Amino acid sequence: MTNLSEIKTFSKPLVANLNKLGIHTIQALLLHLPLRYIDETHMTSVRDLRVGEPSQVEGEIVHAEVTYKPRKALIARLEDASGQLTLRFLHFYPSQIAALKVGNKLRVYGEVRSGFFGYEMVHPTCKAVGEKTTVAETLTPVYPTVAGLTQGNLRKAIAIALNLSNISPPLSRGRARVGVESRVSQNSYPHPNLPPETGKELDTSKQNPLAETLPMAVYQPFKFPSFSASLKALHNPSPDADLHGLEEKTTPEWQRLAFDELLAQQLSMRKHYARRRSVDAPQFKQSKRLVSALLKSLPFALTQAQQKVAIEIQSDLTQPHPMQRLLQGDVGSGKTIVACMAALQSIESGWQVALMAPTEILAEQHFRKMIGWLTPLNIKMAWLTGSQSKKDREAAMQIIADGSAQLVIGTHALFQEAVQFKKLGLAIIDEQHRFGVHQRLALRQKGQPEPHQLMMTATPIPRTLSMSYYADLDVSVIDELPPGRTPIVTKLVSDVRRDEILRRVREACAQGNQAYWVCPLIEESEALQLVTANDTYALMQYEFPELKIGLVHGRMKPAEKQAVMAAFSAGETQLLVATTVIEVGVDVPNASLMVIEHAERMGLSQLHQLRGRVGRGAAKSACILLYQNKLSETARARLKVIYESSDGFAIAQADLNLRGPGEYLGTRQSGVPMLKIADLNRDVDLLNAAKNMADRLIKEHPSAVEKHLERWMGRADELVKV
Repeated sequence: MTNLSEIKTFSKPLVANLNKLGIHTIQALLLHLPLRYIDETHMTSVRDLRVGEPSQVEGEIVHAEVTYKPRKALIARLEDASGQLTLRFLHFYPSQIAALKVGNKLRVYGEVRSGFFGYEMVHPTCKAVGEKTTVAETLTPVYPTVAGLTQGNLRKAIAIALNLSNISPPLSRGRARVGVESRVSQNSYPHPNLPPETGKELDTSKQNPLAETLPMAVYQPFKFPSFSASLKALHNPSPDADLHGLEEKTTPEWQRLAFDELLAQQLSMRKHYARRRSVDAPQFKQSKRLVSALLKSLPFALTQAQQKVAIEIQSDLTQPHPMQRLLQGDVGSGKTIVACMAALQSIESGWQVALMAPTEILAEQHFRKMIGWLTPLNIKMAWLTGSQSKKDREAAMQIIADGSAQLVIGTHALFQEAVQFKKLGLAIIDEQHRFGVHQRLALRQKGQPEPHQLMMTATPIPRTLSMSYYADLDVSVIDELPPGRTPIVTKLVSDVRRDEILRRVREACAQGNQAYWVCPLIEESEALQLVTANDTYALMQYEFPELKIGLVHGRMKPAEKQAVMAAFSAGETQLLVATTVIEVGVDVPNASLMVIEHAERMGLSQLHQLRGRVGRGAAKSACILLYQNKLSETARARLKVIYESSDGFAIAQADLNLRGPGEYLGTRQSGVPMLKIADLNRDVDLLNAAKNMADRLIKEHPSAVEKHLERWMGRADELVKV
């Protein structure tokens, strides 16, 4: 791919600014697509303007002044043959005052509003009108940019990139350096015209960044335009183009590129999946003794969903290549016992197991559960966290290294360089989305041959997300809750009714139950004036002198947190004031009431996880979401979803719709390129088609696949490792 620094017409400042956008090559520049479009292809007279519609008007400035009441503003009036239009600038520079001098001829573009003096535009774009000023021949694209890089220079750079691809006539300005002559009107650089498509597949994609990378037969079922025609239509759309479709990315050209992007993602994931299956891994036998003994000792029977998932994992562990399975299940669905069965299969085959959790609270809970289940089976366990004393840590590391510790449970400390396993065969990672890609990889690299990996999450993953960002993994779902779980009643309550909630907490604790009061911050914040955990703890002590109250948050020392949680688990503490540190892993069956402060500030999945801390026993449980009265539309939609649904998958889908995949995926995005064009909700049909086509393309057109990956994901050999 041609690097931008090799193009003589690009100035060094321009290249530096493009690099800030992550654009380093001609290919990347061509794929830097518009956010929206402006229709500057025709003029509208003042009398024909319509409120709410963007329009372009040309006229003469007949009045301009800076006013100071009710606030400082630059006000000007533009006049054409049919009337006057007010221009209002609330933020302005001296250069704008000069541009709006009486007598100047301007062309302005903006949304029309109804003002005190008739039609007005607030902060319109303005261009000086000269003798050679012409009307745009295409819709004007508006691109994502950075400070120092104007839309005009960005458009010129893309025009040059199209010319260098040998598909358009030479530029009228020859070799003028873009970024140096930044004051030249964009009309000096006419948008290049692409030639008609011949229907022939080009085989010069290394030289021509607009050549087809895949056989055209791939696109025939969709009747998509060619790659080059798609870019032409998106960078230079004709005046009669579907503006709404362009901005919603539903035109055939947008859909063609969305399909290409989804296909590249699927190809990358499938290649990585195939690469992993070519790697050696420990090959375990089916457990004939330990798993059976464990199941017989349990006071409950596995659900059908747990049994199905356990069989899938058991089968994976008998294979000679590394398992990479994601086990997802709603809060309380019983993932831990399934993971324990997998651990026993590994141990019975003579291999060690590591179980890593994101917090000490969750890690300790796993440790306590496993001790109860595995001590009768004579399984030796080790505990490893960053808060241990040096003596305890060294003792744990010794039995891990010599192999006498069959199951090791801990936090991030497990993947530190000093920790050495003698024979690691299985790595289990709980709440896997809380760990970065490199952290998960570091734990996996502690075994030779590569150990199997089981990742667990209580945050259900929407189907489209699973098909795209998790396509390199095998996925198992526990979609059934154990019998006997009582439904959780969710209530939305305004903060003004706080006194009623306090009475509810007192009644619950008086009846012998326990309660959580969750706050989003630990200390006072000027940016977010939210109720803090420390203040709430003090308030609760004042309100409930008869109750024993605990406080837990992420900044406490591990020993303090463990002591507080142990007291709450044992029933010694009746009310626990906490931050979202209790979001995962806390299992106190006697806790039947949860109050969440400022619920409108939290994500849906987080609210669902927190709510899952109650309803784990036989008592009727409730979760009260306290909110401030001034709710944004997004916050209102979020609370409505959590109030109406207890289905983790439905909630996860709604969360994805509201937040988008980038925020939803969290740390995983550091290892998987995010989609820039495709939308997982809008383009689900394209995603299905890309998924179905990927394996066949890898088999039948391997060289074309490499070219496609290079175009969309950089170097094809730099595939993500998860």
